[in-house]
Amino acid sequence: MDKFELQKLRDLPIEGIAERLNLRVEHHKCLCPFHDDHHASLSFRNNKFKCWSCGENGDTISLVMKYLNKDFLEACKWLSLTPDPSPIERGEKKREVKPFDAQRYARYFERPWLSEAARKFLFEERKLDERVVRWCRLTSWRDRQGINWLQIPYYNREGKLIGIQNRNLGPSKSPLKGDFLSSPLRGGREGSVDLEGLPRFCFPRGSECSIYNLPVLNLLKPGETLYITEGCSDCWAMLSSGHKAIAIPSATLLKRKDVEQLLQALPPSPTGEGTGVRLCMFPDNDAPGERLFLQLKEVLPSLVRHQLPQDCKDFSEYFLSLNIEN
Repeated sequence: MDKFELQKLRDLPIEGIAERLNLRVEHHKCLCPFHDDHHASLSFRNNKFKCWSCGENGDTISLVMKYLNKDFLEACKWLSLTPDPSPIERGEKKREVKPFDAQRYARYFERPWLSEAARKFLFEERKLDERVVRWCRLTSWRDRQGINWLQIPYYNREGKLIGIQNRNLGPSKSPLKGDFLSSPLRGGREGSVDLEGLPRFCFPRGSECSIYNLPVLNLLKPGETLYITEGCSDCWAMLSSGHKAIAIPSATLLKRKDVEQLLQALPPSPTGEGTGVRLCMFPDNDAPGERLFLQLKEVLPSLVRHQLPQDCKDFSEYFLSLNIEN
């Protein structure tokens, strides 16, 4: 298992992992399973856990190791293969989630602004087409600690903002100050956070980050090809290659309702069987990527697989290699 696969496991929402372990999480806390706890002394923050009583702490992998008494590789395998049941499937009452306030956030994407760090990431490191960045309405901001964030909007097919994904681009050399830049509205984060413990991604409360780039479906014509990618970065690379593409957030977060939504949105085949577009995919060169392809293939039998070169972990890396060669 390489470092990219490990990072994917560590980026899994730790509160969701805790619930998969049958821990009852409320208000980012739960009873600590590592000692006789009666006051919910184990808390979750920055995608890590810490018990303020017994001192146990760690990330998603160490939580599984400690709770299930598994070694490192066994815990990683459990995280990779164990499905994430919904509250309804577990027989629990669905929790009330504060709805996403799209009106509150929409103004940030009316006139997108890219910081120096964002432009370097998108255009120098990722070699993306500027037209793609404009189409996706990517913008950026810096928080009070001087951390640069790329802000990624998710829209439904009708163009309504339904969620936001913030990607950590690292610290700025010259942190900016001010309530506007540090506002919780920008990143959905409250209070100050140690830089070392910041997650790679964060989401405002209530965000629905399911299938990415759904508005492109409105441009699809019968007989055209639609590529299904894993994650926004691969989607940007595919769009920059001149293809129409959408993205599944990750192999571990795929929900059946998202696939059903996609099926309903695709133009139908003239014969009435299947879809009227050609569906293709370059699965990531790892176990989660293979699993995502097989899951999609079950509900999209016509999905065509394209193999990446063995030295490329995902399509973004393949796209970069092609740009270097040219």
